[in-house]
Amino acid sequence: MNLNQVTVPSLNVPKAILFYQKIGLQLIVHTHDAYARFECPEGDATFSIHQVETLPKGSGTIVYFEVGDVTQKVSELKEIGTDFETEPTQQTWGWTEARLKDPDGNTIIIYHAGTHRKNPPWRLK
Repeated sequence: MNLNQVTVPSLNVPKAILFYQKIGLQLIVHTHDAYARFECPEGDATFSIHQVETLPKGSGTIVYFEVGDVTQKVSELKEIGTDFETEPTQQTWGWTEARLKDPDGNTIIIYHAGTHRKNPPWRLK
């Protein structure tokens, strides 16, 4: 089994498209303003947005985009006007993360996990 894509809800797909292009995703499907799909710069996974009338309640979907250097990526995104909720932070589970929100309030985490992504010291055998 392989993860194909993650889809997040949006009240305004065109506005969300601009946000996701700004953080580095490549738009590959946009036939109407109710849906869009992107390729990630690395790997085979895709990411999509679909229009909804109301956003879900609660914490919603959290999407993680891995990069080689979180501090550098955050700096690049800040230079083009992206606001972050947190600065790059070394987490107790070994990942470095910085959090931001998309225009619809979905949580986006720019992170680097290295070998801990799939093989943390506490991985089940």
